[in-house]
Amino acid sequence: MMKNIGIIYNARVPEALDLSTAILHDLNLSENSWISPAENLESLLPRAETTDLVITVGGDGTILRAVNFTGPAAIPIVGINMGRLGFMTELQVDEAMERLPFYFNGDSRMDERNMLQATVTRVNLAGTDGPYHALNDVVLTRGAVSRVVTVSGTIDGAPVTTFRADGVIMSTATGSTGYNLAVGGPILDPESDSMVLKTVAAHMGLSAALVLKASTEVTLTLEGFQSAILAVDGIIDHPLDLGDKVEMKQSPHKARFLRAHPSSYFFGTLTRRLGFSIRGQ
Repeated sequence: MMKNIGIIYNARVPEALDLSTAILHDLNLSENSWISPAENLESLLPRAETTDLVITVGGDGTILRAVNFTGPAAIPIVGINMGRLGFMTELQVDEAMERLPFYFNGDSRMDERNMLQATVTRVNLAGTDGPYHALNDVVLTRGAVSRVVTVSGTIDGAPVTTFRADGVIMSTATGSTGYNLAVGGPILDPESDSMVLKTVAAHMGLSAALVLKASTEVTLTLEGFQSAILAVDGIIDHPLDLGDKVEMKQSPHKARFLRAHPSSYFFGTLTRRLGFSIRGQ
């Protein structure tokens, strides 16, 4: 039985706070349960040790913020969808109040998802930034100036290629249905521990996606004349200067979700969530 429940909501959606408050009071959660906007989680880190479950009220973006709180503490998430696609969410708004007790009672299965870790070595500042942890992807991309970036890449220390592209994406299996898919990358089974390296509009170098095993370490070094940005799950934007190195590998943290459906449910709902329809439906 999960007693201490945290509720993380998207503060930009007024209805999210209303539903969060209703969950807290109407489902008689313990006095140690709490509510927080997704943008203000650092102050809650001391509560991670005593939190049994986190409910997110928003969309996938709310979950991406929440996993930086839940991942290191191995706290499972149940997501309520108030966004558009809701790839990672579990419940719709109209069923949440009725079905949440099912998850509190421990009747669901655990769905563990791998995450990425990225560390930036600054050539000018003689130090490192990070590590940053991502559930979806880490993207090295051009900034405001519309010029391609030049990036040399190594895989497990072996030089692979120099990319001249709009960007380079390192994606988890979970993130493979996001930006990676939009630029022609493959969809991975969400429970796979593989990673995908994919360029965005490559002008030179490898344009095909590389599917990499879990132990792989990838280093990208910014070359040429154009500064860049490292985007972590679309939440953190880290400026990069020429010569900076980004080292990426599998994170020691995992995102954990509670699921009522079997793992095959992902494929059964994939076309609907992507906005495609099966013939005749």
